[in-house]
Amino acid sequence: MSFLSVLYTLILSPLELLFEVVFTIANRIIGNPGLSIIFLSLAFNFLVLPLYKRADELQAEERDIQAKMAPRLKRIKSTFKGDERFFMIQEYYRINHYKPIYQLKSSVSLLLQIPFFIAAYRLLSRMQCLQGMSFGFISDLGKEDATFMIGSFPVNILPILMTLINIVSGIIYTKGHPLKSKIQVYGLALVFLVLLYHSPSGLVFYWLLNNVFSLVKNIFYKLKNPRKAVYILFAVAGIGITIMTFVKEGLDLRQKILLWIGVLLLILPLVSLKISFKKISGIVTAGKKDYGLFFSSAVLMALISGVLIPSAVINDSPQEFIDVVNPYNPFLYIVNSGVLAIGSFVLWGSIFYFFMSDKAKSVFSKAMWICCGISVIDYMLFGTKLGTMNWALQYDKAPVFGVSDYALNIIAVLAVTVLFAAVVIKLRKIAKTVLIIGIMTVIVIGAFNSVAIIDNYKEYSGRTEASEMPVIPLSRNGKNVIVLMLDRSEGLQIPYIFNEKPELKDQFDGFTYYPNTNSFGQSTIVGSPALYGGYEYTPQKLNERANESLRDKHNEALKVMPVLFGKNGYNVTVIDPSYANYQEIPDLSIYDDYPDINCYLAEGKYSIFSDNTDDTGSDRLKSTLNRNLFCFSLMKSAPVILQETLYNGGLYNESDLKTDGSEGAVTASSLIQYVSGISKSKGYLKSFIECYAVLLNLDEMTSISDGTENNFLMMANDTTHSACLLQQPDYVPQYYVDNTAYDVDMESRYTVDGVTMNMSEQYPVIHYHANMATFIQLGKWFDYLRKQGVWDNTRIILVSDHARGLGQFDITCEGQDMEFYFPLLMVKDFNSKGFSVSQESMTNADTPVIATNGLINDPANPFTGNPINSDPKFGIRYIYYTDFISAADNSGNTFEHGKWYRLDGDPHVPENWKYVGEKLP
Repeated sequence: MSFLSVLYTLILSPLELLFEVVFTIANRIIGNPGLSIIFLSLAFNFLVLPLYKRADELQAEERDIQAKMAPRLKRIKSTFKGDERFFMIQEYYRINHYKPIYQLKSSVSLLLQIPFFIAAYRLLSRMQCLQGMSFGFISDLGKEDATFMIGSFPVNILPILMTLINIVSGIIYTKGHPLKSKIQVYGLALVFLVLLYHSPSGLVFYWLLNNVFSLVKNIFYKLKNPRKAVYILFAVAGIGITIMTFVKEGLDLRQKILLWIGVLLLILPLVSLKISFKKISGIVTAGKKDYGLFFSSAVLMALISGVLIPSAVINDSPQEFIDVVNPYNPFLYIVNSGVLAIGSFVLWGSIFYFFMSDKAKSVFSKAMWICCGISVIDYMLFGTKLGTMNWALQYDKAPVFGVSDYALNIIAVLAVTVLFAAVVIKLRKIAKTVLIIGIMTVIVIGAFNSVAIIDNYKEYSGRTEASEMPVIPLSRNGKNVIVLMLDRSEGLQIPYIFNEKPELKDQFDGFTYYPNTNSFGQSTIVGSPALYGGYEYTPQKLNERANESLRDKHNEALKVMPVLFGKNGYNVTVIDPSYANYQEIPDLSIYDDYPDINCYLAEGKYSIFSDNTDDTGSDRLKSTLNRNLFCFSLMKSAPVILQETLYNGGLYNESDLKTDGSEGAVTASSLIQYVSGISKSKGYLKSFIECYAVLLNLDEMTSISDGTENNFLMMANDTTHSACLLQQPDYVPQYYVDNTAYDVDMESRYTVDGVTMNMSEQYPVIHYHANMATFIQLGKWFDYLRKQGVWDNTRIILVSDHARGLGQFDITCEGQDMEFYFPLLMVKDFNSKGFSVSQESMTNADTPVIATNGLINDPANPFTGNPINSDPKFGIRYIYYTDFISAADNSGNTFEHGKWYRLDGDPHVPENWKYVGEKLP
């Protein structure tokens, strides 16, 4: 980060983010951009009202002292000259305790407007949701209003009206002020007219509303009892929001509760007209202003949201946050979120603190201290099991909380509020001590996480510097064996995929589909070793080798087939081996002892976008994470009732912003997909794009020779794992997806042989789409192989390590969805014809047996010497489930903290699944 970017992130980014979040939430609830701009203007004007009120007081102080000193200064200037006049003026300033720098007080209001203006300008001038949207007489909020034309010159009414209101407000405000103050106000009005004349109407409308607010504020200040008028205004706003909670459709209980809380906060001032709160306010404001308490609390909040939570998230899986094409140290994301947090809590918090009255400072300090306590308990105790999260900070399933979750959290928040308030009032020194300990603890934890992230990135960089573009060698006159592991591919969905796209049967001619296939684990870490190495690498067998690390046994499984085929004269290629060396981005060094094995990384090396819309993807990745890491931290440390609103389906209330003005440009937010229902979505999913692009380029990767050499390919691809909504009927990624009509017309596709697959929810639908897209692209590659004459002499095994519990077929065991254990298994043998289905009982651990069948006599594991065969599957099959699915969670020698199941017979029959317990007998 450059110095200027740090400065920008520190000062302006907090305001931009706040503007964006407030507008996006308002627009999501109100559903009208024009009304949302009005809400944004009101919200920010009420927020900064104390700042401007204090700024006005400072300006008044400056005017009064200038007026007091003016006669004597005039006499000194007329009497003395040169250095003598200068020293006389300085002495006079000293006597009056005045310094020339105090003249800046008269410009405080202007200085405060600058950052807020820049933040509003950058947001509203780039917001795509304003494009083409009308509001009242404004035809397009995304363009200048151009009410009428004089020749080729547009006459824009909004900026002119804005200026007139600004001038009227200035006349009222500067009544009785010196000419210098009036010139400053009127000159500023003209400056804004020039700056905003050709700006989008949405932006000018926002600034016009600010001027209206300023005008009303100045009128209120001239009233005899302005406070009463403000209270009435607040009450009217509260009543309006209350009405909206009952009139607005689509608001759930949580949203209504939030609106009612807002109403309560708005009507409290009105109630205070009749009820005395002196005793309560006396308790709240007890004690003197304490900047030390405020500053320590603000620093702790900044460290929690900017360092602790972001570093913990990244350290959990550092390589997920690395762009493969243009590596970028993930530690810099923590630096950015830290700077943004410091700007939000420490810098702007201090600015607000400075402009507050002494009583308000006392309240603000206590509130910040209480927020620290609430943030800690929310982060540590609530929302800790929300599921698996990807690099974009999106959960597999959107977090959903029940009424009991809200109630328990509210009780905890209230308890912490009372406890922390009591401590800070009665035991302030203890509060400061706790803050210091908290700051030191967070610094130590954050530093520990950061060092681990930096070390991980250095290790990754050292082994990927010379990574080459992948090549798949095949020959026309030798034998080719391809094992393609499609991570999380749903075996149970295959009949429905082929039912919707019957043309796939021609492309998959020669394949046999095995529906009665099970896996031994529900995640890649647990389920893939058996796929790659055979029955010696099931979770049960791996646990029996308790003296070896799970990582070493996993690596051994990944080497079984490549080493075995290599020793038998095959040209071996390995691409993206799953979790090699327990790394998210596979560590190809596990094959260093076998220089004849060709190893490649393919994921992230290709793009589906053209050069002008997707240079490298790294800038978009940085932009998204720099913003959303901080937003994620705020979400995790907020009360539960706010978390769904802040999460916003994984978008974190990010709006559509134009980056370069080009139509269809891929922006930061476009690499996060927001799915609405089961038929509509916006944006791309980065993980899907990176893996899907590999499938699109299989033809380019394939190198075909006329020789007689034998080839073996072991390749993994995560397209099926990266579930997202795609545009039907071709199932391709598209920024805006709308399948409403197609889903209605093709509803029958989900019924095969009288069995209907449940597709009523979003989660199974997006997995179906990812599977369908994969098979469509594989079909195209298979057509290419036929044309190149390498089809009949190639054996292809399509297999997955596990499936997903999607609840599509009601196969459960004591509440556990067993669809996790129905992986894909399809095999095309040499010279095979037709598409067939076999009811033979199989497991994905049969893969090495199928791959070597008829090619290697009496195949044996090159590391253990044990024969590779399918004999073990005819005994009892023990299946393992665990919520601990990352490499970091399984750093020991055995799988622990899980549940074991026994499968006796057909896996489609729920009664054949038996729960064994947390330990095997």
